[in-house]
Amino acid sequence: MEVLEKTNYANMIDQIKDGKYMLFFTADWCPDCRFIKPAMPEIEAEFSEYKFLTVDRDENIDLAAEMGIMGIPSFVAFSNGDEIGRYNNGDRKTKKKSKISLTHLIN
Repeated sequence: MEVLEKTNYANMIDQIKDGKYMLFFTADWCPDCRFIKPAMPEIEAEFSEYKFLTVDRDENIDLAAEMGIMGIPSFVAFSNGDEIGRYNNGDRKTKKKSKISLTHLIN
């Protein structure tokens, strides 16, 4: 999974203006983030039409604030630069529940 370097909202939108992207907001200290990380390769494969980008919430605290990201891990789906849905996984859902929630997010 590619890492989105420190950026602001306008620059991030410019980077993802073409195609489908899933932003995965996370932090090293977050136990719920560590819980879902081993499942991420399978989740990425399941949603292969999206390019997944890891966003370190602490490094991108201003971006997270601009986007209203209040909890992590959070997933935010974009299509051609437009947000199409978001999902917060802060209550330690299983891989299966996360995949079901992401499916609802993008459909």
